[in-house]
Amino acid sequence: MPKPSEFAVHLMIEGGHREEVRFLTIQDFQKWYSGELVPKSTSTDFITVPIKNIQGEYMVIRPSAVLAIRVEPLFSSSVER
Repeated sequence: MPKPSEFAVHLMIEGGHREEVRFLTIQDFQKWYSGELVPKSTSTDFITVPIKNIQGEYMVIRPSAVLAIRVEPLFSSSVER
């Protein structure tokens, strides 16, 4: 089975907003998720969401506003549809 080249993490946020963030490995996502998001899941204070593929840009969210997360493996051989 081919190895994904990166992972698209889709954040579904309160109010119907959706954001996509990409991680190079599933371990990078799991580290952020378990180290930043889960411990502060009920907090209304902002936390930083790592955006490594867009230089000079950053995103902050309120952990309590994240309603769902979808993780999608992306393969370099995938064709955008």
